Amino acid sequence: MNYQGMVRSGMPGPPGFGGPASGPPGQWRGGPPPGAYRPPIRPTQPPRPQQTVKRPAPQGIMSENQKIKPMKQKKPGDRVLPPSVRDLVPESQAYADLLHLERRVDMTIMRKRLEMQEALKRPQKIKKKLRLFITNSFSPANPADQNHQTGSWELRVEGRLLEPEALTSNKNPEAASGKVKRKFSTFFKSLVIELDKDIYGPDNHLVEWHRQSNTQETDGFQVKRQGDQDVKCTMMFMLNHEPAQFKLDMRLARLLGIHTATRSVIVHALWQYIKTNKLQDPNDRIWINLDQYLRQIFNTEKIRFADIPGRLHPLLSPPDPIAIHHKISCDPNESTRNKTTCYDIEVEIDDPLRQVQSSFLRDTAVANEIQTQDRKILQNIEMIKELRLARDFYIGFSNNPQEFITDWIASQSKDLRGMQDMAGNPDNERKSETFKEEWVNEAVMRYFYNKIQTRRAELEKAINDQNK
Repeated sequence: MNYQGMVRSGMPGPPGFGGPASGPPGQWRGGPPPGAYRPPIRPTQPPRPQQTVKRPAPQGIMSENQKIKPMKQKKPGDRVLPPSVRDLVPESQAYADLLHLERRVDMTIMRKRLEMQEALKRPQKIKKKLRLFITNSFSPANPADQNHQTGSWELRVEGRLLEPEALTSNKNPEAASGKVKRKFSTFFKSLVIELDKDIYGPDNHLVEWHRQSNTQETDGFQVKRQGDQDVKCTMMFMLNHEPAQFKLDMRLARLLGIHTATRSVIVHALWQYIKTNKLQDPNDRIWINLDQYLRQIFNTEKIRFADIPGRLHPLLSPPDPIAIHHKISCDPNESTRNKTTCYDIEVEIDDPLRQVQSSFLRDTAVANEIQTQDRKILQNIEMIKELRLARDFYIGFSNNPQEFITDWIASQSKDLRGMQDMAGNPDNERKSETFKEEWVNEAVMRYFYNKIQTRRAELEKAINDQNK
């Protein structure tokens, strides 16, 4: 019976002092109840280091230390070759240089990713040319048809977005003709065609199209009317700005140098004007002391900056539409029956680079490939370390075989004890002097106390079962 192991593993106190059973025999999980008697221990005796001796697990059952534990995730430092390998292979310095270069590249990519994320939070627009194709055709009257005594004309409004090279390139047919990126109607909020009132009257001279929530996008518009004489018309295109843009009051536009812009750009320009002219109140900086120009616009001496967006509302209006004056020709001459006129207008579209940046930030294929390569590098580093250990093993054996075998057997014995989860000093425990030390009495009392508590728990459980 190993009493020393019982004391040093924290077994219960002496028997006969009450308290429920706290565990199976031979294992201590608690102490005696408060106020229970404990044998005195000499204060002069220094505490002994805790040692435990456990029996090896039965065959077929592995102990906790023998169970295979999951491999820990490799740290970045594991990719570095050990100094002993670098000393043996001077060419490995090239690998260290590659690691240093990789760290610099990773830092650059991380900085660029952060810059892209910040840039995506702001609207990014670029200006491009939208080419309008206005075509009209005339169909003369058919004398054989009694229902159509007069001719009819047809007006078509189409357009396509030109790529930058389409304005200067003549060799590339695709570039010269332009490349459609989106539907024509998506560029406009509304289109109004005003025909000649003298011909079609005040009630039938307007052709209107306005964007709705369920609007079906199209590549063009078509208008067809009866008539055999030339018609003057005015087409007014209202661009679909996203975000919405506003036209500034004439006085404010002249002061800020902005004619049409988004609300955020207007507020920012006004703030820059205030900072440049030092209009903030030095005593209370939330107030703005207006100069003579701003006093004429806002009709007040001072204003809080938080109130400026509300004060700007009456000074902003929808932007002016793009007006195109066109003449619909009804000349019966075959050579002039179909006429096409082109106009170029400037529109703002989302920067294509924005989609590329979003795709780059969402793409995980490159990151997965990098992780795969990193795992291969870690495997190669582990293999190099194992080969280095094998090399040291064989070199040590070749230098002094006898001493090497002796040390190796001692090391294997130590590893075997660790695998069997055994600790302590079995040689000392075989001597009788070991059980004459002061801890033996307490160990015996704790052992019997644990036995009694276990038996008491069994009896109480049996009594409770009978009462049920």
